[in-house]
Amino acid sequence: MADLKNMTSEEAKEVHLTLVDTIRKHDESYYREDDPAIPDAEYDELRKQLLELEARFPELVTPDSPSQSLGVAPAKGFGKVKHKVSMLSLDNAFSNDELREFEGRIRRFLGLGPAEEVAFFAEPKIDGLSASLRYKKGRFIQGATRGDGKVGEDITANLRGVTDLPLEFAGAKAPPPDLFEIRGEVYMSKADFLELNKAQAESGGKIFANPRNAAAGSLRQLDHSITASRKLSFFAYAWGEASSVPGQTQAEVLAAFKNWGFSVNPLSEVCANMEEAIDAYRKIEELRAELDYDIDGVVFKVNRLEWQSRLGFVSRSPRWAIAHKFPAERATTIIEDIEIQVGRTGALTPVARLHPVTVGGVVVSNATLHNEDEIIRKDIRIGDTVVVQRAGDVIPQVVEVNLEKRPKDSAPYEFPTRCPICGSHAVKEVNETTGKEDAVRRCTGGLICRAQAVERLKHFISRNALDIEGLGAKLIESFYQDGLIKTPADIFTLEKRDAEPGNLQRIKNREGFGEKATRNLFDAIDDKREVPLDRFVYALGIRHIGQGNARLLARNYLSFDKLRSSLSDTSDNAGDAYAELLDIDGIGAAVADAVTEFFREDRNQEMLDDLLAEVTVTDFDPPAQDSAVAGKTVVFTGTLELMTRQEMKAKAEGLGAKVSGSISAKTDYLVAGANAGSKLKKAKELDVTVLNEQEWLDLISN
Repeated sequence: MADLKNMTSEEAKEVHLTLVDTIRKHDESYYREDDPAIPDAEYDELRKQLLELEARFPELVTPDSPSQSLGVAPAKGFGKVKHKVSMLSLDNAFSNDELREFEGRIRRFLGLGPAEEVAFFAEPKIDGLSASLRYKKGRFIQGATRGDGKVGEDITANLRGVTDLPLEFAGAKAPPPDLFEIRGEVYMSKADFLELNKAQAESGGKIFANPRNAAAGSLRQLDHSITASRKLSFFAYAWGEASSVPGQTQAEVLAAFKNWGFSVNPLSEVCANMEEAIDAYRKIEELRAELDYDIDGVVFKVNRLEWQSRLGFVSRSPRWAIAHKFPAERATTIIEDIEIQVGRTGALTPVARLHPVTVGGVVVSNATLHNEDEIIRKDIRIGDTVVVQRAGDVIPQVVEVNLEKRPKDSAPYEFPTRCPICGSHAVKEVNETTGKEDAVRRCTGGLICRAQAVERLKHFISRNALDIEGLGAKLIESFYQDGLIKTPADIFTLEKRDAEPGNLQRIKNREGFGEKATRNLFDAIDDKREVPLDRFVYALGIRHIGQGNARLLARNYLSFDKLRSSLSDTSDNAGDAYAELLDIDGIGAAVADAVTEFFREDRNQEMLDDLLAEVTVTDFDPPAQDSAVAGKTVVFTGTLELMTRQEMKAKAEGLGAKVSGSISAKTDYLVAGANAGSKLKKAKELDVTVLNEQEWLDLISN
């Protein structure tokens, strides 16, 4: 990835879109099809790029972003199980410094001094399939996959065939909890994997690529007798909904799991501090090759459950846990050509076509070059011998160029100044704030550029936007090419137009379709005629609006009618509506400008009119409706002593409050710490309720 320090917001936006789309495709292969196209190390490297990019440009966080979501919706064929407590994923670290920064974030969030040690529970990260097991009074009653983290697949019958999964708690010193969800990883040992593939080859069955694929494919069989015939194992490492928790630390709870009859990984240990945790990582990495099961890293969790509770969660992961992944692999190859791809915002992205090379067992032939400036900075040329590193996709990244092997007739690559799709001029915009030229060269063709139109439609139906099952990127391209879908509204009128008399392009007659597949597609489209506000806002493809910002807008405006009417009235970047938008904590000028520009554009309004004639956007449902501060607007100011500002904000938002950065007549509460200044003065002038820290905590605790 290009140097983040020198990357412009426009370049970052395009790189982000590419990363999100790529990870989404691989999530489909990994979670739903149990047939990943790439190894985990490559996938993890792509996630790492995404997290680094979003840390540098937080306005890019999107619903499509794997940093904010995980997994995919449950596949058809299994019943659905709604998780009472979401099954979240983990953030990743790839170096010791990142682990130390993780500890630093914990200390800052909790306001801990340097003398207070933070103990971590370290455990191998098992490469298998996550499952949640529900027990009532110690008896197994239901099991589910992770799914998309909120809804999983009911695999109760299949889990009964996992050999070391107890159907009833055993050895408990006290009566088992009334309700307890054990969470862990279903996996297949290397020995059992080899035995299974041998049997599959002899019978002409499917040969699995690795133990993880074999475990996932076995566990998700519709015929549970097949699952029972394969040797699957289970490590317990976490819990979900629980009527009571048997311990005050992570280690104590897992000791209880072991007493109840569950397998807990024997390499797990408590580390007194982060340096001990780093040593634990080294020891487990050294043992990796000797283990009879696959691991791809080490997970570190804050050991004290009280601190875990205070730290809480971000959108897709806990603040109190992180996975330190094992390093990615590299290989050397030759750049045979450089091609230009055009994204939905018109950004021209260069892609290196490589002489095929195997990197850790996967053949790769493409590498992203990110942008024109990156090519110039690294002086990348056609014919160069380069080192590539798998980056979570079939497209790895170019790490370095071997100048000693550069051909004598080599010439610098000349980046095109015209769009390769529509021929329009491709220009670099100047950032009005910094006065610097953006790194991204962008097509000026707009709506006449087919690439932009198609990519916008792909974004609209992407997993964390409308997420229409069966309507993927390739089908969008095909339908667009044949004139069936040109706008988002066309998706929802497709069935009506398909049934028109004299239609010679019936979908059922297309290759790969038929009556049943066509019916399934139309049903899937109809299933999305009601869409949550935050998903809808993201699906519109407004620049700088990702999952985080879409949710911020939804939380603050609550309905699309209010959002649209308010922002459509901003004739310029001024006035009450614009000020209200900027008041939202986390919304800066760049985001505010992009949103207001979108709603001021007549063509966008026409598109919305057509689309809203076909779909219903449901109002945002704030969490914790029974809390005292749900729907209230709160501002924090001054030096907070009882909790850090970050923790105060997280708790407020978790209870449904809206956190603002400035005082206005719409502010309900100002929480004032020591040395409060102008905000306190203005709050008193506007007769806003002012609370000290303890008064605020008393309010939200009630």
